[in-house]
Amino acid sequence: MGKYTIFGNPVSHSKSPQMQQAGFAYLGLKCFYSKTEVTNGEDIKKIFLNHKLQGANITVPHKEVAFGLCDKVIGDANDIKAVNTIKLIDSKLVGYNTDGAGFVMAIDNWIDDISSALILGAGGTAKSIAVALKHQNIKTTILNRSKQKLGFFDSLNFKTYTHDMFKIESYDIVINTTTAGLNDTQYPISKDILEKLLHRCKVVFDCIYGKKTPFLKLASKLNKPYKDGEDMLLYQGVKALELWSEKKADKKLIQVMKESLKTL
Repeated sequence: MGKYTIFGNPVSHSKSPQMQQAGFAYLGLKCFYSKTEVTNGEDIKKIFLNHKLQGANITVPHKEVAFGLCDKVIGDANDIKAVNTIKLIDSKLVGYNTDGAGFVMAIDNWIDDISSALILGAGGTAKSIAVALKHQNIKTTILNRSKQKLGFFDSLNFKTYTHDMFKIESYDIVINTTTAGLNDTQYPISKDILEKLLHRCKVVFDCIYGKKTPFLKLASKLNKPYKDGEDMLLYQGVKALELWSEKKADKKLIQVMKESLKTL
């Protein structure tokens, strides 16, 4: 039986196991997918090999650490320097990043004529979305609390700001990639600035799923169309399953995986 898991901290909320189990069942594959909470991301490779896993997903805050643990990295993950999917190939850990593709698929046909975006946060998820938007020729700005993580974005000529230097502009979409609101009642930036931003945007997206965060509650209060991260979770997961199974997902498989997210 093939064994898979999702590494993260926290990870108890993850719906990846039920989604991937549904996908494996549809494909007729005898596989088991679990959750593995890891405090120290450096332990991921050891756990992966000791438990004889065939593949894994990586969620916050370990995507960038996982990049350095892989024996080989393929595709956009090389530019992003963050991995959210690992596959065992010839006893080697091969890393990929399906987050960017998942995000683009999640907003496809949701809103037309997106030409500008503001990303809140500068971690692995922010990197993957920013690179994906760059490929779509969407002008993208990054806003992060500190300067420390903005070097990656500066090197790719993104406009970047720290919270204390931010100048409010109009954006078609505002995207939260931080963990603010996941296990608390925090906003990704001050409520005052956020309100001004949301008044001037078209739509709002939060990568957190499974709950209406303070960020999305504020968007709702201001009558802004919004989406949580469930569709992004779905489509990045579909791409991961395609990598593991080496089978192209059809519409029925995608629907099966989507329906699985509605269960507890």
